[in-house]
Amino acid sequence: MTTKQRRGLLGRLKNLLEGMFAMWVRNRETQSPEAVYEQAIRERTRQYRELKQAVAGILYMRNKLGREIRERRTDLTRLQADIARAVRRGDDEVAVALIQQKENLVQELDHVEEELVQVQNEVEGAKVNLTRFRGAIRALERERARALATLANARARERIQEALRGLSVDSEMQALESVREYIARLVSESRLDKELEDAGLQARIREIREETRTEAARRELDERKRRLLPVIPAGSTDGVPVQATGAQATGA
Repeated sequence: MTTKQRRGLLGRLKNLLEGMFAMWVRNRETQSPEAVYEQAIRERTRQYRELKQAVAGILYMRNKLGREIRERRTDLTRLQADIARAVRRGDDEVAVALIQQKENLVQELDHVEEELVQVQNEVEGAKVNLTRFRGAIRALERERARALATLANARARERIQEALRGLSVDSEMQALESVREYIARLVSESRLDKELEDAGLQARIREIREETRTEAARRELDERKRRLLPVIPAGSTDGVPVQATGAQATGA
């Protein structure tokens, strides 16, 4: 095997190991999403602190430049008074020297004021970035809460589905069916006994009512016979009824 082939083989092995490691890391990340979110929030927070420190340095520089400008303006006001005093005294040499100092001071003041404007712009930009970073951290925290809640619900549903898929209820259902059938038979038997008891009682009640109707029919028959058949006198013979005379009929 040549040196070039060995290098190619080592490179392929390196790529394979890197790929396997990346897959392992990805699997671990998917299994621990809370840790991934926590790491992302921690990194954003670290960047926010660094930016905040940088902004604090810029603010210090702005305040320092502001003090220098105030001091130079105070010095410029004093030089103006000194120049006027030297002119009144007629001391031209002192007046010229003071004027030169004033010119240098004005140049320095202009330079410091320009620098202050630049620093002020940097401060405003840094404030915007700070606000954006802080909003991003809070949004990431809210996203973490929603994502973890959704993941927990999904995992709970998955566990329920797995439990339902692995649950065998055939034997339990057969036992339930047997119990239900037994209960139904008991209920049917109790109903049958009651129906039989009710049937015997109803038969006796019907028998009594039938006897009552028969007796009532016989009484009605006797009553009709008394009303329709003539009265048989005591002196009649052979049981043949005697026709009533006119007086008897009239009396009747």
